[in-house]
Amino acid sequence: MAAQILIVDDHHIVRDGLRLLLERAGFKVSGEAADGLAAAQMAAQIRPDVVVMDIGIPLLNGLDAARKILKDVPTAKVIFLSMHADKQYILEALRIGAKGFVTKSHAAEHLVQAVRDALRGKTFLNAETSEAVVAAYQSDANLLDDPLTPRERQVLQLVAEGRTTKEVAALLNISVKTAETHRSRTMEKLDIHDTATLVRYAIRRGLVQP
Repeated sequence: MAAQILIVDDHHIVRDGLRLLLERAGFKVSGEAADGLAAAQMAAQIRPDVVVMDIGIPLLNGLDAARKILKDVPTAKVIFLSMHADKQYILEALRIGAKGFVTKSHAAEHLVQAVRDALRGKTFLNAETSEAVVAAYQSDANLLDDPLTPRERQVLQLVAEGRTTKEVAALLNISVKTAETHRSRTMEKLDIHDTATLVRYAIRRGLVQP
């Protein structure tokens, strides 16, 4: 029986390309999602063997969506896609249990192998991503430190995406006052006092892409 795969990317043309690539290799694409919230919901329903997911997706970034998916469907294997082999993204991906990290520029060459490795319980890193991991561990001992809770990270992402406090509250099904509290607490923890700096921090942490 062909492995069931969930594709998550906010660009329809990218999802089409990934579907074609994976189906040609004999896998079955059982679902597609364009944002992190939809991905987590769909994964809980279809329980895929593998989730191929972009990191920079709306509403809930790929890293936090993967945390939710792996909690709800612990048998799933997550493979991340990214435009760049950024050491921050790669280390965070490995920390949460990802089984692969593939740059989009090399997806055609490496994605099928990454899926096959994941299904065998192995972790796929090509030369580019492996070098980034080594460099990160050698130079950034505290790179993975994150003072924020999952909810605070989600609020931070939505703010960085340009959502108003009312929109954040509606999307997360919380009161406006609670959304304001999360935002204030986030800025206090990070010692950040303006939205522009908050956005730059979110970009550095991989919560949104520039």
